[in-house]
Amino acid sequence: MAETKKDNDITPITVITGFLGAGKTTFVNYILKEQNKWKICVLENEFGEVSIDDGLVAESLDTPEDLITMDNGCVCCSVRGDLVRTLGQLAKRRKEFDAILLETTGLADPAPIVYTIQTNPKMSDNYRIDSIVCLADCKHLNIHLDEKKPEGSVNEALQQVAFADKILLNKIDLVSEDEKNTLKDRLKTINKFATVIETEKSKAPLDKILGLNSFDMESILDYHPDFFDTQEDQKHNLELVSSVGIEFKGQLHAQWFNMFMMDLLRERAADLYRTKGLLSFHGQGDTKFVFQGVHEQINFGPAKQPWGKDEERVNKFVFIGKDLNRQELTKSLMECLYKEEGQALEGATL
Repeated sequence: MAETKKDNDITPITVITGFLGAGKTTFVNYILKEQNKWKICVLENEFGEVSIDDGLVAESLDTPEDLITMDNGCVCCSVRGDLVRTLGQLAKRRKEFDAILLETTGLADPAPIVYTIQTNPKMSDNYRIDSIVCLADCKHLNIHLDEKKPEGSVNEALQQVAFADKILLNKIDLVSEDEKNTLKDRLKTINKFATVIETEKSKAPLDKILGLNSFDMESILDYHPDFFDTQEDQKHNLELVSSVGIEFKGQLHAQWFNMFMMDLLRERAADLYRTKGLLSFHGQGDTKFVFQGVHEQINFGPAKQPWGKDEERVNKFVFIGKDLNRQELTKSLMECLYKEEGQALEGATL
């Protein structure tokens, strides 16, 4: 796939979500004041829980020209209003930073940010989404996940976990080992494709969070085969939000698959938080295709590497969202397989 710019020419943005009290302020201060390995530009949401401690972000800050530079080379500023304008003004200096961290307190759905970065040419020429990280309070997350919302409303904690590529499970020192493991099992039910990283006092290993390109379309290639094991799905899942991995051999009929995806997104886009796919199409030779979506926004294209000469053509799909029905999804996807006359279908993982 031809690329106008190499990945290393584009500055990665890590989006941080999480509830009040999860430890985001402590995490940002750790980046700005304690660690010395990474030079990071922190963009603090104007509506954050508090200004970063000691008035680090002054009241008068309203343009990136007023960035506060820390002793470790990191910088910090507030985003007040237009994120595009802020990032546009930062573009001249972006190569000074290893990464940009966008703190988004209370934001349940990062889709608007993802859409803006990917579709605005001024943004996509300079930036890419590297990952979506959810900072979670190990002691209180269950309470947030169990919170009942009025009909039609969303549980923000559930959405934040569902959208995440990485979950920083913070304050693990405040719970027992059993409580921690029970919560981790629950998180796997909601989003088994996110990496859970345990932390205390928000001191997260930044090399496990930043610069990993975990939001890339090809990240599905790195998923462990266990992610597509369906034994856990046989248990009764009480969570409103869940993750489903489906895989099966064969070649897809491009038109039928496109029709399936259009119908699915038209009917269920609001309920589909994240989707990913690895595809083999009939008539496309050795070209391996990948896609990634946030709601109805889908990026699709050839993978960097084709199918290997002896590589088994296994299609893989990931769905994270509300009220997912594995059997229905699998049946619909299997109906997209290209079939020679009289050919029997090979079974999918059900």
